[in-house]
Amino acid sequence: MIILLKNKHTLIVDEFKFRCSIGKNGKTYLKKEGDKKTPKGKYSIDKLYYRSDRLEKPLTKLKTIKIKKEDGWCDDVNFPSHYNKKITVNNKIRHEKLHRDDNKYDLLIPIKYNFDKPKVPNGSCIFLHLTNDYKPTEGCIALSKTDFLILLKLIKSDTKILIN
Repeated sequence: MIILLKNKHTLIVDEFKFRCSIGKNGKTYLKKEGDKKTPKGKYSIDKLYYRSDRLEKPLTKLKTIKIKKEDGWCDDVNFPSHYNKKITVNNKIRHEKLHRDDNKYDLLIPIKYNFDKPKVPNGSCIFLHLTNDYKPTEGCIALSKTDFLILLKLIKSDTKILIN
């Protein structure tokens, strides 16, 4: 199964069309940390991370992980061994905090861009996550909670995402 990012406002899975938002500066094949661009290409997806204190475990065929208060995702170019990996929050390492006050990361799926052997500074923390307002992201793809929950019922661990 393929998740297709048709344009900056439309994600397609089978016959379902979802409104979305992407990186503030559009899409690119030459992603760099902090450029606010969504990386073009075809990628696998990772597990579903969710806030169990705010939501029940969603219906999905993906493996699920509960987000803990100390969970972060490293975007620090000075720590190549941790770069673009889930970490325990550490004030010495720059990171995206997964346990946020807002609801953006109540549901998130890492897109496996620059993932298995991450190269610094080619970009990190590229997620499918939630939005309430469809404002442009830092490079992620954001959906409404309702649409994200539908998406979770459609996809499985071998689903790919095509961003072109």
